[in-house]
This record gives sequence, structure tokens and C-alpha cells, in this order.
Amino acid sequence: MKPKLLLSSLCVALLSSGAVHAQNTTALKQALTFHASFDTGFDADFSRGDKAALSRGKQGTVPLVANDELKLVPDGGRFGGGLHFTKKGGTQPRFKGAGVLGYNATNWSASVSVWLKLDPDKDLAPGYCDPVQIVGDDTKKGFIFLEWSKDDAPRHFRFAIRPKIELWNPTGIDWAKMTAAQRPAVNIERAPFSREAWTHAVFSLENLNDKTKKPVGRLWLNGKLMGTIENWDLTLGWNPEAVALVLGASYVGHLDDLAVFNRALTDAEVTLLHGLKTGVRELHP
Repeated sequence: MKPKLLLSSLCVALLSSGAVHAQNTTALKQALTFHASFDTGFDADFSRGDKAALSRGKQGTVPLVANDELKLVPDGGRFGGGLHFTKKGGTQPRFKGAGVLGYNATNWSASVSVWLKLDPDKDLAPGYCDPVQIVGDDTKKGFIFLEWSKDDAPRHFRFAIRPKIELWNPTGIDWAKMTAAQRPAVNIERAPFSREAWTHAVFSLENLNDKTKKPVGRLWLNGKLMGTIENWDLTLGWNPEAVALVLGASYVGHLDDLAVFNRALTDAEVTLLHGLKTGVRELHP
């Protein structure tokens, strides 16, 4: 190829790449429903629903406050400030409201993005640990979560979409005793988590509760697709008013830059999200 033609082709490719990047950025901005940077407080920076970070205890649901189990760490996050769960406890930040997750009973799609930093085998207490959950009024009607297994060495990392219990576990088999094929989950035996570096986790939910389309769940770590949940009936039975995004169930470690989008993201969008220089704040409308 002649030098002028080669240069021209290169310019076209760069322009095309820039246009795709801009298009993906615009699409992400339009899909963003929630973002909590944890730079200066627990509440969300941006939300299409409620911004309030809540905690549930003996006195009911109340505004979240720092304690000896959960700290706000200025300049200790992936981008600016962040959360530090110092020990296993009952403090679990939660965000709820229709505008945050957009749950509905006919066709629900969403994506959740979060950054985590810990050594699971050194930092976590014995037992299951779920850094991120989506819950409703009854876990037998549905349960979505990221988790570390309780007794594997090294501990496995999973993304699970458990629909109504009669659809995936009608005989009541213990979760820990199931094979990977019996679980509606992505199971990773050696996931890239450490105390020295942040790990970016994104999971997507597509066409849940839709009787006419194929439901799929996907998990990415550090921008790389790790696996999918498919060929399951992923119908949930939640009361929409009870659905909440919950953090830190038995979690010990750092957490930052939590975001929710109102649809399943693409590989290209997850790559872009992973590479944002200052985090999801770049996507605020």
C-alpha cells in the first residue's frame, strides 16, 4: 500500500474508533440510573430514584452512619474516597426505590458496576461473603448476588441469579453441595483479587421475567467477560417495592464507585467503563 493510502486508512480508523467511543459514552450516560462515589458520604451522588444510603437494624430502616464495622476512607477508594468494611458485622448499606434498579415483573434488565480491594483468603471471616446483593421480600422468590464461597481454598468467587426456588432447586439441595452445573451461577476458582490492586466487577441482567425472550446474566472482571448464566428460567417473584441493592454482607475489605445502569451493557461498554480515568462521575448527565 502506498504511504498516502496507508495514512488515509489510519486516519479513517482513528476517526471511526473515536466515533464509536463517543457513541458508547453517550449510551452509558443515558443508561446510568445510580452512582455512589463514596467521596464525601454514604448517599449517592446521582440517582434517578432515592439517593439515601440506609441501614436496617433492630429499630427498623434508618439512615446509614459510620461505625466500627464500616468507615468512609478519604482518598482510600479507587477514585477519591471509598468504603472500608473493617470486620464482619451486621452493617449492610442498602439503596432502594424504583428509579435505582428499575425492577419490574414483565421484562427486567440492568447492570451493576463496583470496585473491590481485598485478599479473600486472608481478609474474610469463615462463611459465605456477599459484597453485593439484589434482594426482594423473600430470598425464595429470588436472590441475586456476588459471593465468595465459604470453605474452598482458595475461595471461589461467584455471580448468581437464583430465581423462584421451585425453578432451580425444587428438592432443596444445599447450595454448598451443588455442582457448578446445578447452580445458576458463574463460578471462578481463582479470581483476580488482592490487597494491592483494585478489581472491577460488572454483572448484567437481561430479559429477566420475560416469557418471550431468553434471559441471560453475565459477569466481567477487569473488563474481561468471565462467564454467563443462561438456559435457566430466571423468573423472580419479588414485590417491586421491596427490591433493594445491598452491600457488605459479611464483607471485609474496600469498596468503591458503585453504579447501576438500566439495561445489560455490551462488552465494549464494560471496557469503556473499566477505563474511565476518574470513575463513573464522568458519566453524570
